[in-house]
Amino acid sequence: MRFKKLKEVIKILEESNIEEIEIKGLFRSVRVSKKATTITASTGSSQGQKEIIIEASQKNKNTPDDEGTNIKAPMVGTFYNASSPETPPYINIGDKVTTGKIVCVIEAMKVMNEIESDVSGTIKKVLVKNEEAVEYGQPLFLVEPE
Repeated sequence: MRFKKLKEVIKILEESNIEEIEIKGLFRSVRVSKKATTITASTGSSQGQKEIIIEASQKNKNTPDDEGTNIKAPMVGTFYNASSPETPPYINIGDKVTTGKIVCVIEAMKVMNEIESDVSGTIKKVLVKNEEAVEYGQPLFLVEPE
């Protein structure tokens, strides 16, 4: 992979909520992963492995500053806070949630997927807007655990 293409992949990673990208070819593979503020790109080939470390210029936008546990998106899709525009949201700030409670819907490939909480506690923040596109692993809600 040429350096110009690698820079494009790193830029896509920086601007998205994706944590890691891996591209495999016939003789080479490239894995770019984002952890905190460092982006690491590893290129492997039959001649050995090289590692490039690039400092990211900005903090991950979707990492909340507050303490708590996140309910994360289990898939890529469109976030909906209610089952239809006429119904109230599944949860609001200050609501108590329990493990297994439906907290939102993510539409993926025209299928509406009900997302359940994997933690019990109180909702401190809703981190995405209704009808916003979300990535796999993106924090949706900040929960203060019980």
